[in-house]
Amino acid sequence: MITEVRIPNVAESISTVTIASLLVPSESLVQENQGILEIESDKVNQLIYAPASGRLVWEVAEGDTISVGGLVAKIYDANEAIPEASDDSSHSQENTTLDAEIICFPRTVSREPPAKGKTFVPLRDQIQRKETGTKNEIRERMSSIRKTISRRLVSSLHESAMLTTFNEIYMNPLIELRRENQERFSSKYHVKLGFMSFFIKAVVAGLKAYPRINAFIDKDEVVYRQYYDISIAVGTERGLIVPVIRECDTLSNGDIEVQLADLALRAREGRISVAELEGGCFTITNGGVYGSLLSTPIINPPQVGILGMHKIQKRPVVIDNTITIADMMYVALSYDHRIIDGQEAVGFLVQVKDAIEHPESLLSF
Repeated sequence: MITEVRIPNVAESISTVTIASLLVPSESLVQENQGILEIESDKVNQLIYAPASGRLVWEVAEGDTISVGGLVAKIYDANEAIPEASDDSSHSQENTTLDAEIICFPRTVSREPPAKGKTFVPLRDQIQRKETGTKNEIRERMSSIRKTISRRLVSSLHESAMLTTFNEIYMNPLIELRRENQERFSSKYHVKLGFMSFFIKAVVAGLKAYPRINAFIDKDEVVYRQYYDISIAVGTERGLIVPVIRECDTLSNGDIEVQLADLALRAREGRISVAELEGGCFTITNGGVYGSLLSTPIINPPQVGILGMHKIQKRPVVIDNTITIADMMYVALSYDHRIIDGQEAVGFLVQVKDAIEHPESLLSF
């Protein structure tokens, strides 16, 4: 008995995928539900699992582009003889894409004696003559996800009238509230109480107060969303992806933190679905986890706003006419000026700031 392994229907908008990685050698024994293949689309990487146990024979190579429904492997019974591959079925060099190649550009130094008289030598040639040895470069194929990120970010800059407004948040009250509730929260939900759930709840309140920031442009119309699905930027080895937490206005801090931990883990392991990346209303990105002190985040279209969190840093500030050392965070709101006025953007960011500086009303678990 032969079981075929075919590319599943990842999403309606995806018709082809790239073979990112073959996780087992051809003709090796595999178990049912064992991860055997990683495919890459323009939205997400996804693991494919063996539909049966047996001896697997690949019909594709890494780097191949395959249509949805296309055959990628066959699984034979463990004791069944595997037919020899014909020349026609073997992979030709034309169908194989190298993920990386080393390109050498040798520089030679002339040993010829200089000609008599004055000779003009361009500066570029003078520099090259001083170089010796071989220069190596590594060229690798841009992943589908990276190409999509590139295309969407350039499109966002070209199609939106993006502006960014900034503020800073006094984080000591939230840090103290988090410390006081961490043990009880962790014992109940088995995840840590982080800052992100507070920012999500503060953003939801801000979107309710400033509904235009929860809207999007559809041709000549502005569409106002009546729901609050928040996109959270997650950095992975394959690039930035943005899973969505749905109906955040109905969730407690515990609900949010549990979903955050699950989405972040599966995103980094390549186990997140395309459906979980679609349909967000507003995005939050936290460059602070990488040490960023200040940045201007780029809008995630068709959304019209994105909040950037940054590194918490101790700084001297004036509180009640006294200079003190406080934990401070810069925040940035990038917004589409086509439908959001500066007054609305500043008002939204100030409301988020005030909510974080008085976080008791945001905590629920």
